[in-house]
Amino acid sequence: MIREIRARIADGDLGRLLAVHGHYLQDWMLDEDASSWRVDPTSSGLSRAFADIGSHWCDLVEFVTGERFASVSAATDIVYPTRPAASGPSFSGSPDPDPVADAAERAEVTTEDTAVATFRTGTGRIGNVVISQVASGRKNRLWFEVDGTRGSAAFDQEQPESAWFGNERGAQIVVRDPSQGYPDQRRLAIVPSGHPQGYLDAFAAFVADTYTAVRTGVAPDGLPTFADGARSAEIIDAVITSAAETTWREIR
Repeated sequence: MIREIRARIADGDLGRLLAVHGHYLQDWMLDEDASSWRVDPTSSGLSRAFADIGSHWCDLVEFVTGERFASVSAATDIVYPTRPAASGPSFSGSPDPDPVADAAERAEVTTEDTAVATFRTGTGRIGNVVISQVASGRKNRLWFEVDGTRGSAAFDQEQPESAWFGNERGAQIVVRDPSQGYPDQRRLAIVPSGHPQGYLDAFAAFVADTYTAVRTGVAPDGLPTFADGARSAEIIDAVITSAAETTWREIR
């Protein structure tokens, strides 16, 4: 459904981009005794929530809209001053986010739990995102909306089989269907409509596209590159610097 939204934007269905906004919310760090290696800046870097999930939101929105963020003004927050000294994995299947951590041995938290970033795109439009790893009840709510002169589109990762499209006359929910929609979406819809396609199928599609690129020397549209990874690092750096200096920062 991400590819369906992207194709409609590229085809002009939404018109000229006016704004983009959204959030990426999780709750796995809600407990003050929750921890993981990501809390330790010597292991994870200067950013936690934004580097971990905010980077995905930005990468996805740039991919979908074709617009690149040019500058950012951001603010971050640390909701607990200390957490258990961490060493375990981020997700282990245990109710405890880090079963190795000892709650009696605490360390100062210097990486953010929440972040809010306002962007300017290369064409001067505004984008905004709220990032949180302490949003109770939200497990993986990556959500965005793109507003254009002709219509709007929205996607919710927790409802991945559908996308929302709206205009001045009303709105509709479009459900994934390999017999309908743009070709780039249809090639990735590997099971019939009404048979939910899983999260892990996206990784299988990524691996299949990678093999295609290796075998043919031609990368299918949208296959991520090292340049995309570097781009994410540049956005993270600009966000964290902007928050620290309380000023707008250019994104290289």
